[in-house]
Formats: sequence, structure tokens, C-alpha cells
Amino acid sequence: MKMQMQRRSFIRVVGGGVVMAATLPLAGCSAAMPPEAIAAWKGPGEEADLRRWVLGYAILAPHSHNLQSWSVDLATPDEILLRCDLTRLLPETDPFSRQIMMSQGTFLELLDIAARERGYRAEIQLFPEGAFGPDKPDGRPVARIRLQADASQPKDPLFAQILRRHTNRNAYDPARAVPAAAWAAMLDAARPHALRLGHVGPDQPQALLQHRAIAAEAWRIEMVTPRTMLESYKVLRVGAAEVALHRDGLTLLDPKVVLFERLGLFDRSKAPAADDYAVRSQIADFNASLASTPGFLWMVSEGNDRVTQVNAGRAYARVQLAATAHGLAMHPMQQALQEYPEQAGPYADIRRLLAAPQPSTTVQMWARVGYAEPVSPAPRRGVAAHVVRA
Repeated sequence: MKMQMQRRSFIRVVGGGVVMAATLPLAGCSAAMPPEAIAAWKGPGEEADLRRWVLGYAILAPHSHNLQSWSVDLATPDEILLRCDLTRLLPETDPFSRQIMMSQGTFLELLDIAARERGYRAEIQLFPEGAFGPDKPDGRPVARIRLQADASQPKDPLFAQILRRHTNRNAYDPARAVPAAAWAAMLDAARPHALRLGHVGPDQPQALLQHRAIAAEAWRIEMVTPRTMLESYKVLRVGAAEVALHRDGLTLLDPKVVLFERLGLFDRSKAPAADDYAVRSQIADFNASLASTPGFLWMVSEGNDRVTQVNAGRAYARVQLAATAHGLAMHPMQQALQEYPEQAGPYADIRRLLAAPQPSTTVQMWARVGYAEPVSPAPRRGVAAHVVRA
């Protein structure tokens, strides 16, 4: 869900070493995504256990930094107990775990949609042992899910989009505006959840420029703040071997980057300086993507408790599936929504722009929307990696 690392080479340039490195052969530095890392996107197949079958779709949900912080307990028959994996949090950029809770919601929504496809009703009880406090999650369950056969349960047409949905961070086609019918479908998809949705497009050029400017400044801040950069570095997977091993996090498969990393020219233990090539090129690439963006969508909630955050994630999952059905790409712009001190300026700016004053309302999601060339699916760890007790 959160904006992840751009595809461009993300390296620290060390003197003339890059020139020397560029002349070396790139043997073993394939740019192809390892098949095992994206095998989950084929779907669960002929899985006998209904719970594992629906989980096979739930784990394809969008998640901040692609951390996949979903831990499931299947010890009780016909029940799924969902907990948050406390080793997969983002304390620097998501200090109160609001985005992590939204990511629990995206998981639950895809699970619910998958259950309907098989003629079952997913009875979801949120926080059965009480909700987490405002600071951070704990070991209590996020949800208890029971699957009940229900022939009257209608199938959800959004199910057909689950295997097609991918977050697309690339440049969009600036000449193709999002059609009114697509905006209407996205807003309608979120209707089961109590949120205020809005959107902006080329028909409001000044507002569109304001959205781009806030997003650009928020991205710049995250890039030049060492601790937030290092948080991304910790989950950055460079090269096919790392991607295949972890099957999560942020992916870089550019052969040049892999070679630089092998030569010791890419030090992930240190954040680059603000004027480093790595930072300047990332800011330039991101600004180019923003300039190509023909539309933005946002979701505002009343309040910001844990249930509201989870339900906002459920709504976003539905909105993105609806966008996918219309051939649209979507890319969350979470930087300006993050609650760490350095983002105070963009955080206040986006709230003013969207008429979402504190403390009564919260901007839960803000995303780029448009047409773009297809991208590869993100790595997934597979159902077995999420099951703690069977």
C-alpha cells in the first residue's frame, strides 16, 4: 500500500567505481522476477481446506512496504484467527501503525470476497479480545473469522480482479483522463464502509497541481530523512536471490544495481546524503511520475480508531479492485499521511486541501490513478509462511 522504492537504479555513486563497474559483465544478474516469488499469484488451485483456499487470495492484498504482516492461526476447526506479525511493522514512517491496520483490512476484504465465491459467508469479528491502543499493535487478535455455508450469499464481481490487481508506481498516461464511469465504480465499491471519497482530474487543473506539489514535497522529505530511508533499506531486496529468499519487501532487480551491490558500491547500512545521486535521481523520477498523473483519489474517515483503520483498508481493497476492472492503475501516496514529525507540513497541507480537519477526521488513503503499462506482481510469501498453528 505505501509508496515503495522506484524501479530506477538506487545506488550510492562512489567516485569512478561506477564507471569501472559498468564495464564488467553482468553474469548472474538477471532482471527477471524469480518464479517462486510470484507463484502465489496463480491462485490457490485445488486446495482441500476452504480456509487455506480463501487465504490463498487474502495474501494477495496490498500491504505497506509489501511487509505482509499477516499471521494466521488455524488451530480451531472452521476458524481463522488473524493476528498482526509484530516483527513486520514500520515504526519510523508509520509510528502508530495506522497503515499496518489498513493492511490487515485489505487482507480481510479479499478473504471475504473469496469466501463468497465458494458460497460461504465470512463472519468477521474485529478485535475479539479488545482493540489495540493508539500507540502500537500487540499480541491480541485483529479478527476472528468463521466461514459459514450460505447459499444466499451473492458472489462479488470484484473476485475476478484479485489475481490482476497490482500496485503500479510507474509513469501514467497523462493524455488519458479517468472516465466518469470508472470514478463512479470506485466510489460505489467503497459504499459498504462509512468513508468520504473524493477525486480530482484534469478538469480541475489548479487542484491537480496542488495534489502533485504536496506529494512531491512529502516524498522529498522521506528521501532526505535518514531514519525513514534506512527503514526502507531494511526491507529492500536486491537481486533475484534475495527476492526469492524473502518474497516480501521492496524489490530491485536491475542488473546494474545487483552488480554494484556485489562490488560493495551500494551500502544499505547508511542513508545517502541529501545531495547524493541516489536521492536526487529518485526525487526526479518521482516528480516525473507525478507530472504524468491524471487523477488522485482520497478516502476520509470520521475518527481514527483501530476498527475505522481496518475498515478503511477493506474499502481501499475494493476501490483498487474496481479500478483494476476498468483497466486503471493505482498507487498510494502515503508519505503526506504519515504521522512522523518531519512530515508535519505536507500532513497539514493535504488535510487542508481535502477539508479533513483534526481531530475529527483522518485522511486514510490518497492515491494516484490513471492508465499505465502493466507491471509484474509483487513477491508473496505463500500461505504456509503465514500460518503459525494449523
